[in-house]
Amino acid sequence: MKIQPELHKKPGVHYALTTDGLELPIVDVTHPAFAVSPTDAEQAQMVAAFLAQEMPFAKLPPALRRGLLWFFLRGSVLARGIRGSQGTFLGGMNTYLLKLGPDNLGAAYAKPIDRRIAAALPALAIRWRLNDMARLLAERLAAPLDARAKAPLRFVNIAGGPAMDSLNALLLLARDRPALLAARAVTIDVLDGDRNGPTFGARALAALAAPGAPLHAVDVQLVHVPYDWNDTRPLRRVLDDARAAGAVAVGSSEGGLFEYGSDDAILANLTTAREAAPPDFAMTGSVTRADRPIQRMRETSQPATRPRGLEVFRALVARAGWRVERAIERPFSDQVVLVPG
Repeated sequence: MKIQPELHKKPGVHYALTTDGLELPIVDVTHPAFAVSPTDAEQAQMVAAFLAQEMPFAKLPPALRRGLLWFFLRGSVLARGIRGSQGTFLGGMNTYLLKLGPDNLGAAYAKPIDRRIAAALPALAIRWRLNDMARLLAERLAAPLDARAKAPLRFVNIAGGPAMDSLNALLLLARDRPALLAARAVTIDVLDGDRNGPTFGARALAALAAPGAPLHAVDVQLVHVPYDWNDTRPLRRVLDDARAAGAVAVGSSEGGLFEYGSDDAILANLTTAREAAPPDFAMTGSVTRADRPIQRMRETSQPATRPRGLEVFRALVARAGWRVERAIERPFSDQVVLVPG
């Protein structure tokens, strides 16, 4: 493995290696370099600007337009990942690069066009999504952790890639409520079919838990569980183990199951969670919207996400015995907390 180090590290930012040897910054929503929290007015203004933009080469035939876009985006690491996801999943590490933001992309692998892509609304919305998910998880965990001192804590992360939502929820708790994590064993179970994301997540966790790093005082491990969400037996085993250990547990799937999964897969996973999870278990996740910004984005790309929208999603999860307790509405996806209903 040839290592490509980051030569211009930022103070207070930690770094980890990908399986390809690329040294990347670790997204930490408690650090100013990664914190993004737009006001409603700012968000509305950015959505309006996005909708008003003219599609590149809009008046050209589709085949010629695709050829010109390929030419101008050649060499772009972000564009390569997005192109590779057409009709299928955007992989965990390609998604992770979009979460870094334009100012945190390294010169060793990013070009000026990558910074333009990273500054555009679709990539910015992915950064908002991670911030929302981390905060929803941390807020949801505060009460049960406070009530059950020293009980193990289990994050059950479905299609989590590097599990940045779980890691950042821990970072928020370690900053704001460190006593909740004291003398408590924490496990992040990453149920994912690809090993590259969880491998980077484990390396990121090691960096964040090193002496002087924000999670140094936390007893935490990250475990990769190979997973196909069409077969929920591994999920049931993880949840059975959490219940047997008397753990406080929370589930999540950021940019995963609720965005790409079929109705049957979502119902199967939620039914398994309702049947096997410990008491007070909640599920957080992102749900692809079905509004005009999504339609506009699909004029130039064809991701395999399923734009159900929140109301359709509410009806779907009700069939598995769940309800939407809270939702944060953003461009392209809504972030939700589900509880048995």
